[in-house]
This record gives sequence, C-alpha cells and structure tokens, in this order.
Amino acid sequence: METEKGILMTEQLTCGSYVAFDLETTGLRPTEDRILEIGAVRVEEGEVTETYETFIDDQIEIPPGITDLTGITREMVAGSPPMEEAVGRFLEFAGDSVLLGHNVLFDYSFMKASVLRMGGTYERRGLDTLAIARLCLPELHGKALNNLACYYGIPQEHHHRALDDALTAARLYERLREEFAGARPELFLPAPLHFKSKKPQPITNSQKGYLRDLIKYHRIENNVQIELLTKSEASRMIDGIILQYGKMKR
Repeated sequence: METEKGILMTEQLTCGSYVAFDLETTGLRPTEDRILEIGAVRVEEGEVTETYETFIDDQIEIPPGITDLTGITREMVAGSPPMEEAVGRFLEFAGDSVLLGHNVLFDYSFMKASVLRMGGTYERRGLDTLAIARLCLPELHGKALNNLACYYGIPQEHHHRALDDALTAARLYERLREEFAGARPELFLPAPLHFKSKKPQPITNSQKGYLRDLIKYHRIENNVQIELLTKSEASRMIDGIILQYGKMKR
C-alpha cells in the first residue's frame, strides 16, 4: 500500500500541466502538405484553463479525401489567417509548455516543419497518449483516439476536428494518469520530441516570375502568397497549371 509520502512523490513526478494540441492537415507529409486547422487546450493540474483554435487559409486546394474525413471545405477556411499568423499565435499560446497529443509526433512534425518554413526553430518536450495507451492497455483492441474515448466514456462531438480531438486527448491523458501513474509514473514524464527535417528551399526568383506570368496569362484567380512557397511547392503548382491550362504561347 502506498504511503501518503509516496503518493505525493508520484503526483510531483508526473506531468499535470501541458498544452494538448491537434492538427488537421492536407496530407501525411510534413514537409510537403500543409496545416488546415489548429486546435489546442491549456491544462493546468488537470483543468482546462484556455483554448485556441483556427483554420489556416494558404489558398490551396483541399483534397476530397480530407474533406470526407474532416468535413473541412475550401469555403470553411476562406478568409482565415495565413500560416505565419496562425502558427505564430499557436506558438504564443503554447509558449514553452509540454505538448501533448495522440500520436503527438505526427502533429509536432507538421508544426516544426511550418516553423522551419517560416525561418525559425522549434524544439519541445511532449507526452503521447497513444504510446501510453499501448503500454498500459495492451489487451484493448484498437488504440485510435475515438476507440479510447469510447472505452473511457469520454464524449466526443466532432471527431477529426482539431479542437475536439485536442480536448479528447487531454481528457484521455487525465484518465490514464489517474489509473496508471501510481504504478508507472515514468510513462507520464515528458520527453524531448524528435523530428528531423531539412529546411525547405525557398522558391527561386525564376519560379516566382514564371508562376506570376502563368497566372496572368491564363487569367487564373489565385491569391496564393507566392513568396511563401517552397521550391518544390512552386514546381508542383507550375506543373499543375500547365497540366490544366497549357503552356504560354510566345
């Protein structure tokens, strides 16, 4: 039986204050795809004290499969802050807090890639409810967030929407911590998050000029911030325009 001193030491060792966050993205590749939505909740000793959510409008098409999964459409994100503004606000919201998520490295990799794209650096510590669940509930079939929410009776109104998934991850962590931290406190200590990514090469001047000429030549309505594109993104956009509209005739 644990002594009162032992219980107190366990509570001090495990992490009770963090920022749980979740992202909806246009795909699975952090250096190629983009963030569509950010949802985050600040938790202080088990209590939600503040939330942050926003769409991101980078003037890009949303793949039909992503719309089917999340319900997010181009019309929904239109007029939302661009990446630099939305990500910048998240960085201010989260500060140096421990980051928590379900498969947290996926969301962290997209956030870090975005910060690198903006010319910054991003190194944080984190907690992963998926990793904890795999170790603490090995017999449970299916460790997806919605499965674990169902197992613990955690209400979830809008699965695959960023803020709702962030809230669910935070509630799941608290249930896991309550049930297993006494026996396995080491699982509830934050660890450095690692994602290696080469800094994306910026769009070249020749790509900028050619892309602007293509858009003007074909009279394409497009509000893409060309200066923020990477070299590979610009190349794909040029190829896409030529495929759809054809080359410019000199």
